[in-house]
Amino acid sequence: MNGPELVIRRFAHEDLPQIRQSLIDIHTDAYADAMDDQFNQRFPWFVDHWGGNPGFACVIAFDGQQPVAFAYGAPATPGREWWREHLAEVPAKHATFAYSELAVRTTHQKTGMAERMTRALLEVRHEDLAVLLVDTEHPRVRALYESWGFRRVGVRQPFADSPLYDVMLAELPLR
Repeated sequence: MNGPELVIRRFAHEDLPQIRQSLIDIHTDAYADAMDDQFNQRFPWFVDHWGGNPGFACVIAFDGQQPVAFAYGAPATPGREWWREHLAEVPAKHATFAYSELAVRTTHQKTGMAERMTRALLEVRHEDLAVLLVDTEHPRVRALYESWGFRRVGVRQPFADSPLYDVMLAELPLR
């Protein structure tokens, strides 16, 4: 898996028409056991929502010609960073990149791919902070993000039918 065939490529807002189906296919594979959940079935809407942001940034890993993992997000609107409600004091440097989604095909899970994708997405960001949500039912995933420098700052349920999420915040660059 770490051979010369694995390549991570960067994409932006204008690339969405070419990468949209790959994102959906990877997500469907990664969450195959949970695709009966209506929230997961709405993933194409989330792709269009995030991809419609002019600052949309995405990385996709290819094993040969096969897309196997992705991570994406976009800069938060300055002054409207929703994570602020979870802190008593907002850091002086607070420009934020909202890290929206990470998915890895089942064939490439538990290989370090999640960290590679996270670092590839965030290593070129100029924002001060990154924020993401982790399902509270997945403490091992939260612990993984914590090992990369994220810290839990609160809990949030962004949609009535969504899971309850831990709000995770990290200074950039990641440690």
